Amino acid sequence: MENTIAVVSDPLFTEGHRTPEGHPERPERLGAAAAALSEARLGMERRVLAPRDATDDELARVHEPAYVEALSRASGRRGYLDADTYCSEGSVQAAKRAAGGAVALVDSLLDGNARLALALVRPPGHHARPGTAMGFCLLNNVAVAAAHARSRGCEKVAIVDFDVHHGNGTQEMFYEDPSVLYVSLHQWPYYPGTGAAEEAGAGDGLGATLNVPLSAGAGDAAYLAAFDRIVCPALEGFSPDLLLVSAGFDAHRNDPLAAMRVTEAGYSGMMRRLAALLPDGGAGRVGLVLEGGYGLDGLRDSLRATLEALEAPGTESAQGTLSPTEEADLARARAVAARFHALS
Repeated sequence: MENTIAVVSDPLFTEGHRTPEGHPERPERLGAAAAALSEARLGMERRVLAPRDATDDELARVHEPAYVEALSRASGRRGYLDADTYCSEGSVQAAKRAAGGAVALVDSLLDGNARLALALVRPPGHHARPGTAMGFCLLNNVAVAAAHARSRGCEKVAIVDFDVHHGNGTQEMFYEDPSVLYVSLHQWPYYPGTGAAEEAGAGDGLGATLNVPLSAGAGDAAYLAAFDRIVCPALEGFSPDLLLVSAGFDAHRNDPLAAMRVTEAGYSGMMRRLAALLPDGGAGRVGLVLEGGYGLDGLRDSLRATLEALEAPGTESAQGTLSPTEEADLARARAVAARFHALS
């Protein structure tokens, strides 16, 4: 496996998907993300991947074909698809290219051309449901990536989602699928209203959804304790063939859309813990797909710290004392998770 980071990028993500003035999901976000990559101190070669559009068949693994057709008909039009999700003339094409970028990310990892891959894409994806757009998202990029990995022979894929909002679309797509472990840490209660600890999957997929809802104000100590007590033990037991991350940075303390208190050090600590698991899970391969993060400085600094942490795996102790509310949040999530995972 080459010591390379593969970066998915395309001008269409900035130029094609244009949101109205004042909309938080704005093109400047990718400029901040690109700055993070440029500034990150990495010992690996950077390789840019120019993606193609995802095919209808690739999208139909997680989206309803009727929705894919309806979205195609909306190409070239302008307007809101729901109260938050804006579609400009080039947004549908950008969304298909973003989903195709997630496919390219997986191929790069599975073909051994990179050990780390980063998809700097817009629009984001984890709220997009099987049959509808939602929450700034048109197509579910990380879900398309996971389904593609399964089609290529990965028996088990894990998705870790630390965006401040619960990835309701991703959860819905794999809720009955035991081959995809979906793990989400998010502010609760908050948009979109899903992600209670008790939402643990259904049917054959019971136990393959792991939600860690955290109260407003949670910071580094709570997130790192959640990784130590719940997330990492569950991932270690699942032992995925590929690890994907819905990398949203809107839990940052300065993000304008949420009320969490995570710092760059917190994101670094989370990724150091994930990186430490990789020799035994994910075959040393991890793919990050950009989701939220609406304060430009917080997005840049957090992504930079995240990338640097992947080259410095470790499980140093979490710093700080948890509040009674944070302890109760983790105890509730851990009690549900313990029914399905051997948590020590």
